[in-house]
Amino acid sequence: MTTDSTATVFSTEQVRRARYAVASVFAVHGAVTGSFATRVPWIQDHAGVSAGQLGIALAFPAIGASLAMPLAGAVSHRFGARTALRGLLMVWTLALILPALAPNLLTLCGALFVYGASAGMSDVAMNALGVEVENRLDKSIMSGLHGMWSVGALVGSAAGTVAAHLGADARLHHTIAALVLTALGLIACQRVLDLRSEPDSEAPPRFALPPKSALIIGAVGFCAVFAEGASLDWSAVYLRDVLGSSAGLAAASTTAFALTMAVARIAGDRVVDRFGAVRTVRTGGVLATVGGVLVVTAPNAVLAMCGFGLMGLGIAVVVPLAFAAAGRSGPNPSQAIAGVATITYTSGLIAPSAIGSLAEATSLIVSFSLVSVLAFGLVLGAGVLRAGDRKAVPSPDAGAASRAPAEPRP
Repeated sequence: MTTDSTATVFSTEQVRRARYAVASVFAVHGAVTGSFATRVPWIQDHAGVSAGQLGIALAFPAIGASLAMPLAGAVSHRFGARTALRGLLMVWTLALILPALAPNLLTLCGALFVYGASAGMSDVAMNALGVEVENRLDKSIMSGLHGMWSVGALVGSAAGTVAAHLGADARLHHTIAALVLTALGLIACQRVLDLRSEPDSEAPPRFALPPKSALIIGAVGFCAVFAEGASLDWSAVYLRDVLGSSAGLAAASTTAFALTMAVARIAGDRVVDRFGAVRTVRTGGVLATVGGVLVVTAPNAVLAMCGFGLMGLGIAVVVPLAFAAAGRSGPNPSQAIAGVATITYTSGLIAPSAIGSLAEATSLIVSFSLVSVLAFGLVLGAGVLRAGDRKAVPSPDAGAASRAPAEPRP
């Protein structure tokens, strides 16, 4: 985002309201993802595609996001943060309708391209505003914001589970969900910070190479988000195809995963303050690895769902901590954060495609064995997040209080 944020002063009450508004936006964004993930088996059957073809189609959100994400900064620069977020979020919520309408592989790829492009742009805009609010409050809120995303994903997946259990047509389900979420998103955007660029300021560059430190930190985020993307989009298919579960129970696996993610992220800020970023991620990596092993060895759906739950618990706080570490990793925090965001977000979008392609060549069990290996990468790589550890590193944003009234640290 290229707003002249350091020159804009808001009251403490405005910033507090903006915090809750951005949290609501995160929840709406997550609800779209949860709504889509639980109906992937229905969409696959409706389009008449195999697991490998579904994997190809699920690569198109990554393509769309990669091409569109750099444009988010320019949109915010031109229209202002609030207007840009309002428009981008509305496009994202309405894009939920498209995949269920696709009758074949070609149209499904096109629908998922638009779905991914709108997801990426709105994701960049809301995270940028979340960072702005965090700077003004001068305390960590990003884990909580991502927790609200998980809450939204949980609500969306729960509704999807009910719809799948009832045998509802996903076209009707997603149309109703999209209209409701669009209305909620527009309401939430009314109170986000209305940051605007100076009239004579230059638009941001559309592409900039991230620093080396961001690539290293991003590699840890890659492992976590790969597991998240794979679980969200393939857990229901895994239970249905590998363990022979019903559509309703298969969809419930996505809900279990989203539930543990939500709980861990909401509690994440306090846990990290107590134990530190490195210990938290390392322990989480152990839990995620155990969960992955449980998934691939589970003889029944209940144990597999427990495995997905453990994976969600283990990877929940990694991405917020990766952003924190990037912001303290060098002289250009914004460039480092952008680099980590690109790596982690792309990981989540390519994971479903990679899982599908590997499943086509081998099996879904082998695919989730790869997820388990990547989860163990969190145990090995947790040390690179030491720069984001509040127990070891003082806040780099000493000037936050001079820009706006700040709440005292808890």
